[in-house]
Amino acid sequence: MSMLQVENLSIHYGMIEAVHDVSFEVAEGEVVSLIGANGAGKTSILRTISGLVRPSQGRILFQGQEIHKQPAQTIVASGLSQVPEGRHVFPGLTVMENLEMGAFLKKDREENARNLKKIFERFPRLEERKGQDAATLSGGEQQMLAMGRALMSTPKLLLLDEPSMGLAPIFINEIFEIIKDIQAQGTTVLLIEQNANKALAISNRGYVLENGKIVLAGTGQELLTSEEVRKAYLGG
Repeated sequence: MSMLQVENLSIHYGMIEAVHDVSFEVAEGEVVSLIGANGAGKTSILRTISGLVRPSQGRILFQGQEIHKQPAQTIVASGLSQVPEGRHVFPGLTVMENLEMGAFLKKDREENARNLKKIFERFPRLEERKGQDAATLSGGEQQMLAMGRALMSTPKLLLLDEPSMGLAPIFINEIFEIIKDIQAQGTTVLLIEQNANKALAISNRGYVLENGKIVLAGTGQELLTSEEVRKAYLGG
């Protein structure tokens, strides 16, 4: 069953076309990766799914309902949450306050408390630093905080934009293990990631974007072993 359907999506910034006639889907329970070079249109697609950018053509369906004309807060409330590129934690707020911001649309205090407990179990360092200014965390800890903040809204679909960017290798491995665990716990994941090797290794399926168009699609394993993908993105 498709959780997300993107149909004939085009995105413009003024006269510049960033994405051209892109179609793909994400089935419930999958990890799906969008890979491609900088400027390929990956982040534009995620921002459009989240309601932060309006498409110039096409439509987006989430659980069978059109969302491409809805405001971002309505999309979040429907069960879709994004972890942005660069993490964007709120400086001047503590780790705990950042997590609470992720639940601002949730009025069920008991559910929020359960979610917070799960996040501290998944990210014990956040509990250790819950009273610390988020801006003083390491890059890896900020990424964990950004992911925890998104999970506080109990999303059915989690959008991850470059979660390993700028992280030390030890944190990169940990982040991908966490993504696998998030999927195992029942959350569907759409992943944008420059580290194509790591992304495809944990993905059920993937799509390759070049110059705003999808040029290849397949299972994660098929794309990992594709000579074209290996030469372009895997250092083969």
